[in-house]
Amino acid sequence: MATLRERKTYRDQVLRVLYGTVEGNRLLGITGAQLRRDLHVPEPDLAAACTYLAGEGLITVDWEPGNTPAMVTLTHEGIRYMEAEEEGTAGSS
Repeated sequence: MATLRERKTYRDQVLRVLYGTVEGNRLLGITGAQLRRDLHVPEPDLAAACTYLAGEGLITVDWEPGNTPAMVTLTHEGIRYMEAEEEGTAGSS
């Protein structure tokens, strides 16, 4: 079981890799397999991070059987969040 700090780190890493990969285009996504390769996150922790971020409205996830992310995309709100992070103003909107 991941610690709170690890869970927050995984969530942040998912958003950063996704945002960097799709370059702010919400029509593009990344496969769960690619996220696992890029982040080296245990599969249950990746699924938990994706579930949390989807619940926050920052990403959408298409799931494979076994609670495995198949495709992950940023939502409009996720792009806005990452742009605010990039500008150093996250949380002040």
